[in-house]
Amino acid sequence: MTSGCPRTSTDEVSYPVEVDYAYDQVDPAMFATATGRGGGLDDWAPLLPPLAAPGLGEGGTPLIEVETGVFIKDESRNPTWSHKDRMNRITVSAAVASGAPGIVVASSGNHGASAAAYAARAGLRCVVIAGPEMPPAVDSFLNAYEAVVLPVPWEARWPLMRRIVDRAGLHPVSSVTTTHTGHAFGPEGYKTIAYEIHQGLGVPAAVFVPTAYGELLFGIWKGFTELRRLGLTDRLPRMYACQPTAAAPLAEAVRCGVPAAHVTVGPTEAYSIVSPVSGYRGVVAIQDSGGRVLELSDAQLEAAHKELARVGLWTELSSAAGLAGLRTVVDLEGPVVCISTSSGFKNRCVGLRRTETIAPDWDDVRNRLHAAGIGD
Repeated sequence: MTSGCPRTSTDEVSYPVEVDYAYDQVDPAMFATATGRGGGLDDWAPLLPPLAAPGLGEGGTPLIEVETGVFIKDESRNPTWSHKDRMNRITVSAAVASGAPGIVVASSGNHGASAAAYAARAGLRCVVIAGPEMPPAVDSFLNAYEAVVLPVPWEARWPLMRRIVDRAGLHPVSSVTTTHTGHAFGPEGYKTIAYEIHQGLGVPAAVFVPTAYGELLFGIWKGFTELRRLGLTDRLPRMYACQPTAAAPLAEAVRCGVPAAHVTVGPTEAYSIVSPVSGYRGVVAIQDSGGRVLELSDAQLEAAHKELARVGLWTELSSAAGLAGLRTVVDLEGPVVCISTSSGFKNRCVGLRRTETIAPDWDDVRNRLHAAGIGD
C-alpha cells in the first residue's frame, strides 16, 4: 500500500501502486442519484475501495462563487475541517480490513488530525509523528482523539515511522518511502472532489490545487478522467499545482523532467504544503492535463488569504494557494475552481492575537471606528 510498486520502483524513485476498477460494470446513473451530501463517501462506494471503517459525514462540501466564473471548493466543511477526511476514510478502512491494531502517520497538520479522528471512529489506536513546530490547534485536535503524539525533528519522522510499522504492526496511512508514494488508496478519496465539482458545475476550464506531494492534485485529476471514461463528459480541466516558492519539489521535478525531486525547504508560513520531496503522481497530473506548477511567495499567499476573508471565507494560509495561483494566470476562459483545503483555525498564529480592550465611552469607541474607516 505505501512501500511503492515492487515491479517498477528503483533505489531512487518509489512509484505508487495504482487502483483500477471494472469500469464496464459501473452504472453511470449513480452520478445522477448521488447527492454528495450527508452520506459521506458512501454515495460513491462503487468507485472506491471497500469502506470498512465508519464515516463522519465527509464530503459534500460547497462550491462558492466568489466572483463571476471563479468558484471556491471549501473543504474546511469536512468533519475535521480539511480535505484530508476524504483520504482518511479510505486509508483507515484499509487498516480495518487488514486487521491492524492501529495506524501511524507522519504529520504536523491536517493529515494527523484527520487520521486521529477516523482511527477513533473505527476504534483503532493512532500514533502521530509530528514535527517540532506543530501548531497548537493541531496538538489540541490530536490529544482530543487520544492519539499518541510524538513531536520529533523533521528528518527523524519517516525513519521512526518505518520502525513503528515494523515493530508495532501499525498500518501506515502516509508514505514510508524516500520519494513520496503515498497510500495507494489516498487519491481514491480525493477524486470524489471531482465528482462533486462535476455535479455542481460540470467540467471547469481549470482546477487550482494547494500542493505538497501532489496526492490531492492527482486524485482530483483521476476523478475527472473517470468521468470521461464513463461517458459523462468529453472534457477535462487543466490542473494547476500551487506551491510555496520556499518548498516546490514538484516544480523542480517538472522543470528537470524527472519523476520526483528533492529540494531544500526555505522559510514559509504555509506549513501544510511544505515538503522537501515530491511524488510521481503530481508529475502525471500536470503532464497529462496540460497544466502547470505555480510557485508562490508568502506575500502572494497572504494577499489571497485576505481576499478570501473579505468574501467570508477564513482559510488556512496554505489553503489560499489555489486562489493565489489563479491570480498569476491570465489566459483562462470559462469557469475555474480553486480548492480551499482547510480552516483558518489551523494557522500557526491562531490564539496569539489579543484585541486591546477599550473603555466603553463614546470617544474611545468613535476613535476605534474612525481608525477602521467607519463613521464621520
